[in-house]
Amino acid sequence: MDERKLKIYLDNCCYNRPFDEQSQDLIRLETEAKLVVQNRVKQGLYSLVWSFMLDFENNDNPTAANREAIQSWQHIADEYCSASDDILSSAKKIMLHGLKHKDAIHLACAMKHQCDFLVTTDRRFSNKNDRISGIEIINPITLILKMEAIP
Repeated sequence: MDERKLKIYLDNCCYNRPFDEQSQDLIRLETEAKLVVQNRVKQGLYSLVWSFMLDFENNDNPTAANREAIQSWQHIADEYCSASDDILSSAKKIMLHGLKHKDAIHLACAMKHQCDFLVTTDRRFSNKNDRISGIEIINPITLILKMEAIP
């Protein structure tokens, strides 16, 4: 039987985690987990979705080297979500569940591309998980724990 690869979408916070100050244990663990997830994408174990919203947010990154490192993932991604009226309409509906505009757009993109998970290090975002159906908003550490629990 041909199983579909796990499809994931990483938000901008997740891509930026390795560039954050690493003195806190949780930040270091999230960084390591995010790097494991990205390695699994490179190995072809997970399918990655990139979006116009990631382009938009990453273009505001003040550090050129970080911006370029993050942007390189667009070329690794299997799918690209372009801006569209239906994405913006979906995002407006998602915002009714208490999500910020940019987070809602990320989520609308992930949902349009039928991702299994939206991976984020933003706790305020992942805490909205119980309000959204059809996709799980998850921290990279939790994603690894969940995937390694599957036989």
